[in-house]
Amino acid sequence: MQNNQQSELVYELEDKPPLLESLLAAIQHLLASFVAIVTPTLVIGGTLGLEAEVPYLISMALISSGLGTFIQAYQPFGIGAGMICIQGTSFTFLSVILSAGFFVKDAGGNEDDIMALIVTICFIGSFVQIGLSQVIPHIKHAVTPLVTGVVITSLGMSLIKVGVTDLAGGSDAENFGDPINLLLGLFVIAVIIVMNNVSNNWVRLSSIVIGLVSGIVAAMLMGQLNISDLSTSSVIALPHPLRYGFHFDLSFFIPLIFLFVITSVETTGDITANCVVSQQPIEGPTYIKRVKGGVLGDGVSSMIAALLNTFPNTTFSQNTGIIQLTGIASRYIGMYVAIILIFIGLFQGLGEILQQIPKPVLGGAVLIMFGTVAATGIKILASLQLDRRQVMIIAVSLGLGLGISMVPDVLERSPLIIQNIFNSAPATSGITAIILSFVLSPSSSEPS
Repeated sequence: MQNNQQSELVYELEDKPPLLESLLAAIQHLLASFVAIVTPTLVIGGTLGLEAEVPYLISMALISSGLGTFIQAYQPFGIGAGMICIQGTSFTFLSVILSAGFFVKDAGGNEDDIMALIVTICFIGSFVQIGLSQVIPHIKHAVTPLVTGVVITSLGMSLIKVGVTDLAGGSDAENFGDPINLLLGLFVIAVIIVMNNVSNNWVRLSSIVIGLVSGIVAAMLMGQLNISDLSTSSVIALPHPLRYGFHFDLSFFIPLIFLFVITSVETTGDITANCVVSQQPIEGPTYIKRVKGGVLGDGVSSMIAALLNTFPNTTFSQNTGIIQLTGIASRYIGMYVAIILIFIGLFQGLGEILQQIPKPVLGGAVLIMFGTVAATGIKILASLQLDRRQVMIIAVSLGLGLGISMVPDVLERSPLIIQNIFNSAPATSGITAIILSFVLSPSSSEPS
């Protein structure tokens, strides 16, 4: 079935727009996704104390995002959706990655040890998604919108603490909670809110970028950042596959498997939305082939990311809005975005500049981003016709997932493997939701 759009596309999927129009469209896609690509690395690096590695990791995140985006658009060997599916570092995996990192750190491991475990479980986990791509239509029957909504809600809510910590100055800051830090972070939030409510669509889509830039300027005016302190090197960041070594731990890999399932289902939804705005079929063999190729592309992109020592990738949903606004659905735009991402990723100085963004500025932006993730989950749940059974599933799943993440000591007497698996709020919430969905069959619930 061909989906009918009210407005005609300026350039359809297989069209090749002129160079200037292609570059302008590519820049819009980049503005909508750039902050989301680099932020998880900044959060992970800052939280786990990997400051020395962050510039290199940001470069690798950009390069792997570019390679993954190119694969999605170009479809080599049938891998990819053959559409503009911008790849970027996924927030979904943050909780498990941070748990694994703290585990190694608390055991006395150094930066290389932390990265070795994280990269290894992510690399092996990518093959889970590669395999899932071939059975994705069947997975959707188990991972329902109820489960997805619970996982996304718990993910966003569990990460809000990270944003608030940065907004106050960062966990190791001597002036943690200083009013000037709070004022700076709240200023960034206010700018993002204002920009997100203007009538111009381009400004709204770039609200996070504008908020960060405004925060940096404000920090300079407030004496919290000197432009002379913004030092960069001329280092070219060349990929060095698995430079930190290889270390596997099953207890952290198990929750990661579940999260790869969730992101596969999310990618299916993103590709479906992309098909709608690109005037492509949303059912039938062509659609199924495109979805399978897209999820496979996500898995390959995450595998490349792990080889390049960075974190799993996923298809970003915000770029679907750019297609709708520009009227340009040409998959060749994705190739332009990919080339730009790879090019800027080669310059490690960019990562060094981003790393010097004051914590309160980053915290204000991150707080909104994580809050938006939680709001997205709530929106999914609110779209369901909730009965007594589903409300009970949501209550127990969120209660256990968020409760354990807030009071991790509750598992301190449990076996280590149990601690590592259930220390992640989205994994605990999601696993609980799936189990209860089967145990509490619709027929056993009371009428609502």
